[in-house]
Amino acid sequence: MTTVPVDIQRAVELEGIPADEALERFARAALEDVGGDPDVTLRIVDEAEGRALNRRWRGKDSPTNVLSFPAARVPGLPDEAAPAFLGDVVVCAPVVAAEAARQGKAAEHHWAHLVIHGILHLRGFDHTSEPMASEMESEERARLAGLGISDPYAEPGRDGTAGEPSNPSRTS
Repeated sequence: MTTVPVDIQRAVELEGIPADEALERFARAALEDVGGDPDVTLRIVDEAEGRALNRRWRGKDSPTNVLSFPAARVPGLPDEAAPAFLGDVVVCAPVVAAEAARQGKAAEHHWAHLVIHGILHLRGFDHTSEPMASEMESEERARLAGLGISDPYAEPGRDGTAGEPSNPSRTS
């Protein structure tokens, strides 16, 4: 299994946030096919910080579930000399908790989905077009299945869960 140095920054402590070991497991699932030992920072924030970041970087004055900030490549530096740091993923804990409750999902499963989603963004996946969104969702499904977590995009009730389907790729 890939070793993934994950710098976990907890700016907020709330019930339901997975332990560091679980967050690292989710990160490894998103990076299992990446060569080398990529580094990521995972920052867990409250609504105020989530809102401030979303307003500054996306022009939206509300907190969102996950934001990704890919590390910049140094121009002219050969790929093999590039730092292994992929970037930062920011997860807004209160938004994740509210979404999981509203969608009738296990909080840890929703956390896994959003950590994987955020790291896939660091890897260059996106959802700005339907083909790209479909590819990203397929990657998410496969990585979550590897963790024993069901399809987060399944129709409500189809897999025995309640609530509306989660779709962070359409909102983040």
